[in-house]
Amino acid sequence: MDNNKTNLAYIIGVAMGDGNLSNPNGRAVRLRVTCDLKYPGILERIQLAIQKLLPKNKVSIVKHKSNCCDISCYSNKWENLLGWKAKGGSKYKQNISIPAWIKKNKKHSIACIRGLFETDGSIYNDRNYKMVNFVTIIPDLATDVIEILEKLKFSPKVYKINSTKIPRYTIRISKNVDLFLNTIDFKKN
Repeated sequence: MDNNKTNLAYIIGVAMGDGNLSNPNGRAVRLRVTCDLKYPGILERIQLAIQKLLPKNKVSIVKHKSNCCDISCYSNKWENLLGWKAKGGSKYKQNISIPAWIKKNKKHSIACIRGLFETDGSIYNDRNYKMVNFVTIIPDLATDVIEILEKLKFSPKVYKINSTKIPRYTIRISKNVDLFLNTIDFKKN
């Protein structure tokens, strides 16, 4: 059961990053995760993780002209599994957050953070130093990510940017970056 919960924690992170819920036909909720086609490894990991969680449900990939695709799966379990509603408005409006059961368990926390960083994170060099960023506009999600990173003994720097009506939170790790990437088993491929 722990592997299933770890897999679910990963999917929750992915969905919080680049996923959305909808109920287009009024019968079943759809999770749709948008992925860049230049990361086939991430695309495959997400598809397999969803299929593992819901083995009887079809997981579809729809490619778009804009070098991206949607990984999609219908299930009326999504709202309970993810903790937000298809018809509740945007993830920002619902102020989604990482569930307490994930934050209480190191293995689940790592899996969720991996999903978040694979979808809404970036790795880059700044003056020959490797950096990792995670960006969100959701206040509670930003707080949760900071809390988990600190529990994992990393020292995130947080930048709140108020250039629009909705503040954006950039959470940066600039020390022990390789250790962080190894800890969460981050692969941007």
